[in-house]
Amino acid sequence: MRVILAYKKITPVLFHHLESQLHLMDPGNLTRVSEFLLLGLSEEPELQPLLFGLFLSMYLITVLGNLLITLAVSSDSHLHTPMYFFLSNLSLVDICFTSTTIPKMLLNIQTQSKAITYAGCISQMYFLILFAGLDNFLLTVMAYDRFVAICHPLHYTVIMNPRLCGLLVLVSWIISALDSLLQCLMVLRLSFCADLEIPLFFCDCQQVVQLACSDTFLNDTMMYFATVLLGGGPLAGILYSYSKIVSSIQAIPSALGKYKAFSTCASHLSVVSLFYGAGLGVYLSSAGTHSSQSSATASVMYTVVAPMLNPFTYSLRNRDIKRALKRFFGMAGTKGTITLSLKK
Repeated sequence: MRVILAYKKITPVLFHHLESQLHLMDPGNLTRVSEFLLLGLSEEPELQPLLFGLFLSMYLITVLGNLLITLAVSSDSHLHTPMYFFLSNLSLVDICFTSTTIPKMLLNIQTQSKAITYAGCISQMYFLILFAGLDNFLLTVMAYDRFVAICHPLHYTVIMNPRLCGLLVLVSWIISALDSLLQCLMVLRLSFCADLEIPLFFCDCQQVVQLACSDTFLNDTMMYFATVLLGGGPLAGILYSYSKIVSSIQAIPSALGKYKAFSTCASHLSVVSLFYGAGLGVYLSSAGTHSSQSSATASVMYTVVAPMLNPFTYSLRNRDIKRALKRFFGMAGTKGTITLSLKK
């Protein structure tokens, strides 16, 4: 106390600064974060069983659909090509992407709790950014693959060799992991107030940063930079690839040739449109409006609906995948019949 009075007599400005710092560190204004509250899609009790059944069904469809795509590609030697190598990686990433959010949401509904620990929130945020980035880069790599296949068909096997394919996937993992790690480390430096409610069913980086009491300028700058560089860059690459693809397709003289060339890109175009459309919806809903309901709906489209529809998009539009799935189920049925006959 004497020290503070001495400082007050010497420099009133310094004392005022000290008082302001002590006020900020008051336990009533600044708390040690132990958990966040995920408000989810609805707080009405009668809707919770419906939401639980709906999201459990969507999660199972997503996991089974993407798993079937991966198994079909790995079991059929005809599909051991760069295009389907990237597709199987995309399917695995989509399984991980949805597994980061939905199980926790289902657990919270089942236990009638909205809490997620601080460590759990940071971990969920890390994997969300990681797998969203991987989705982004893999879609870009797949666009490059289609560009080489249509614009440089004679050199396709030379350019898209196994070494390059593996390197492209590895670089995608490294960049996504570094970006995710950096953004989470930036969040760890923040101090949080007593209001720790997140108006979503998962820990979104932007929503968590908005809850901070400390200065978030560096975090906002980092998120903006990452969005422009790691989001806009791959999108520009996809648009450039398809501009070249369209030019090459127009140069094909026969209508049948144009149709065959375009059909190899149709599934990828559908997935790209869904992914970036849902991502744009999340950004616009969080930046343009303050409605938590619109943000939650857009986030469902981005984190749940898009990964769920990807297997259907590729299986319904792709004859090779259909044949591989039929062969896979045929092999499984044959093995089951042989097993039963041996038991008898």
